[in-house]
Amino acid sequence: MKIKKAIKKAHLWFGLTSGLLVVFLGITGCILAFELEIEDLTQPYRKVALQQAPLQPPSVLRENAESSLGNGRKLVWLEYGTPGNAAKAFYYNDKEYWQVFLNPYTGEVLKTKNMDKDFFRFIINGHYNLWLPREVGKVITTTGTLIFVVMMISGIVLWWPKNKAARKQRFSIKTSAKWRRVNYDLHNVLGFYVLGIGLCIALSGMIMGFDWFSKSVFWLSSGGKPLPEVTHPLSDSLAARVVPLKTAPDKLWQEYRQYAKVDEVIGVGFPADETAPLEIGINHRPGTYYKQDIYHFDQRTLQPVEAGGVFHGLYRDKTNAEILSRMNYDIHVGAIGGLPTKLLAFFASLIITSLPITGFLIWRGRNKKNKQKIAESSHRPAYAALEIGA
Repeated sequence: MKIKKAIKKAHLWFGLTSGLLVVFLGITGCILAFELEIEDLTQPYRKVALQQAPLQPPSVLRENAESSLGNGRKLVWLEYGTPGNAAKAFYYNDKEYWQVFLNPYTGEVLKTKNMDKDFFRFIINGHYNLWLPREVGKVITTTGTLIFVVMMISGIVLWWPKNKAARKQRFSIKTSAKWRRVNYDLHNVLGFYVLGIGLCIALSGMIMGFDWFSKSVFWLSSGGKPLPEVTHPLSDSLAARVVPLKTAPDKLWQEYRQYAKVDEVIGVGFPADETAPLEIGINHRPGTYYKQDIYHFDQRTLQPVEAGGVFHGLYRDKTNAEILSRMNYDIHVGAIGGLPTKLLAFFASLIITSLPITGFLIWRGRNKKNKQKIAESSHRPAYAALEIGA
């Protein structure tokens, strides 16, 4: 009994201290669950009419995008979408982030977008960093997520019924009861049903937020192996160029297009300096990030060079632990299983948002009730107290 009382007290105080943060993360999580679908519906420049014409090579799209960006900005990445979708060009550094949408058949610039003013970018920065400097905000949100994990585990311990008779009543909401009982059921019953999905969302968030947790999960899932270190290969600055740098991406793009199916996405990464490599990326499952092949090449010789990290290299060559690590973001946002898991993530985030609110109402109701009892006992006549003691 003492242990359960301690768990109950911890559940209460953790809930009171982290409740507002959990509500915020739940609401922003709901908004982000259907980010891609909402963008496709509200941003017409993401779509293009299908044409029976060849796609423009990366050199053409790159030149048009960089002219649109201006101020000497050089592209970092260019991505050819699936049929009917615009090509996307990316420029970013520590201070700014831009996207350019282009017609892949004509090279026409459809939209130049400052992503620092984008609605979903704004929500993402709030969800992950609370619009604070990353090193500060990330610690706050991830710590709050850790507290929420403790809350879920302690909640199931407090909820778990002692016998079968009580167990039958714990899995349903008694809608005909008074509002306090309905609120109590909403907190406990919905909290139980969302437990599994909530833990997946919370733990995947902790993997992104805490390096030590990410390394620990990989160590456990791999049977004791360390998380592969991210390393960036270098190009040989003394080697002779076999193809001019401007058209080298065109050559690689043409060569590796054969490995991308019609409904898959192929991208080109441009070197930032004289020693950086060229990159080719093929996403075999657009809308997710885990099922990608990432190739690196010396920018002068165009020979393959090796990079380190779970996202570099071919998907088929990855171990189960590396694939699980790749899947982490897609699990977090519910994209891993397409629309069904996005719906699960959305409704789970909605329920998670409600838990601190219903929990607070339970606490406030009990607090008022206890104060009322104390007030009533203090105003009782003396003979009533004597009768009770008799």
